[in-house]
Amino acid sequence: MARSSVRDLWKAKLEGRLPAPSRVDAVAARRPGVDTAAPAGTRTPFEGLVLGVDPSLRGTGLAVLEFARGRRPLLLHSRTVQVGRSADMPACLAAIHRAVTEVLGAHRVRHVALEQTIYVQNFQTAQILGAARGAAIAAAAVHGEDVFEYPPLRVKQAVVGFGRASKEQVARTVMGILGHGRTLAPDEADAAGVALTHAFTWRG
Repeated sequence: MARSSVRDLWKAKLEGRLPAPSRVDAVAARRPGVDTAAPAGTRTPFEGLVLGVDPSLRGTGLAVLEFARGRRPLLLHSRTVQVGRSADMPACLAAIHRAVTEVLGAHRVRHVALEQTIYVQNFQTAQILGAARGAAIAAAAVHGEDVFEYPPLRVKQAVVGFGRASKEQVARTVMGILGHGRTLAPDEADAAGVALTHAFTWRG
């Protein structure tokens, strides 16, 4: 049987013809009293805006994608929150919080999706990444947004189709799905990949 292209798979997902993986259970912030679970065997394609976030202390990637039934996702905004080496951690966290707040203020985002930190080389790195992630989550929570987290393996599986894909493969596939003209910065491509993962695996 011939392999389906990523675009064919995405078209099938939009039309609800392809089963989606289960949504990641780790939810950092939820509006009380809202039950988003769908009955077994049913799926409503995601529609609306998603802010994807790839947390990093000095290079957090942000990407806002719009999803609508029957057409490919649209990249509305992307940026990398770059902070100089001379800035201390509080200044970096403030920059991340401020950038996420600005994006949420400019776009009517339905959900926020973050890449989850799974493996780090040492405890100090884990602390730094956790702090960056916390700054983004806090900004989204203050703004009243639902926040979902996805491990890197899930992102690669959802976007490329296999969990051992390289960052370059993820970036190329993301840009192919979006049909985007310019090359996205690596952190922005990762953020867009997380947003795509949320839409691909959403059960509404």
